[in-house]
Amino acid sequence: MKWSLIITGILVVAAPALAGDDHPAGIGRDQTLAARFKAKTIAELVARYDSESCIECHEEAHEQWSESAHSRSLFGTGRTALTFRTAILNGLMTWKASGVEELKDVRVEHLMGCAKCHLPQLADATDDVAREIVESIDAWRTAYLDEDDDKADELEETLLSLNINCLVCHNRNAITHKWTDGYPRTDTVYGLAGGDIAHEDETFSRKETSPIMGASIFCGQCHGEGPNFELENPTQCATAYGSYLFAYIPEGGHKTCQQCHMEESGLGHNMQSYRAKVMSDKAVAMEVTTQAVVWRDVSTMRPKATVEIDLTNQAGHGIPDG
Repeated sequence: MKWSLIITGILVVAAPALAGDDHPAGIGRDQTLAARFKAKTIAELVARYDSESCIECHEEAHEQWSESAHSRSLFGTGRTALTFRTAILNGLMTWKASGVEELKDVRVEHLMGCAKCHLPQLADATDDVAREIVESIDAWRTAYLDEDDDKADELEETLLSLNINCLVCHNRNAITHKWTDGYPRTDTVYGLAGGDIAHEDETFSRKETSPIMGASIFCGQCHGEGPNFELENPTQCATAYGSYLFAYIPEGGHKTCQQCHMEESGLGHNMQSYRAKVMSDKAVAMEVTTQAVVWRDVSTMRPKATVEIDLTNQAGHGIPDG
């Protein structure tokens, strides 16, 4: 059986606060982005993960990224944002022990079932940011239904500013085995190669090699096995990496997520799945065989056709996914 792969987001597992520290460490420690004070507003969180300085030197990668699902990870087409709202109204508000009776009761932990992949840096924010996000989604929906285009556009822009950008992948989530390889540093960008060398950026003055950037486990942080057992209320979502590990690899597959979704597709940082024709064409092979005959029905001659269609999954995981 032939295969291929899928990619999109990032996993977060909050680490405990350091003893004697004035603020929780989130996923990071020491000199990491996440170890700074927790953001208290959406604006603060966006500013902390501002990757505008990357564009000057990496314009092509940024252009590709801007067309990807990563650039719209929280808002999507609007449907993703509304799914956050549905999870609250039809989930949290109906669960007697969640502590959520209305939007103002929402905390960061309530959103992490979705945000751990769609906005992992939310773990580096206070509960005020979680409430601001859900209130913004609710207000956007109202403005959209009321056909208040100016207000809807303003809120959409705010929600779109929350995404999986350069710093989430190339800093915050660039290292998976942190006790083995250390925690990502605030002043460092991580890539496929580079060692420990200077980087032409005032904020990110160092460049180091990420031990996982070219491996499928990097993508598996978000496109993982599920359910999320580290959460208070586990939830099932993406399973591409689990399927990749337990089906594709044992049957002799050897490609990584990055090979199929970035290199061979020609899309680079515009990582796509079935929405891009180049990916859907690669994922499924279709072979059609037809044969025409003339069928005699007693004294009546009728034309007849037989059609055989073979569909073969060529992806490196089960499809559809997520």
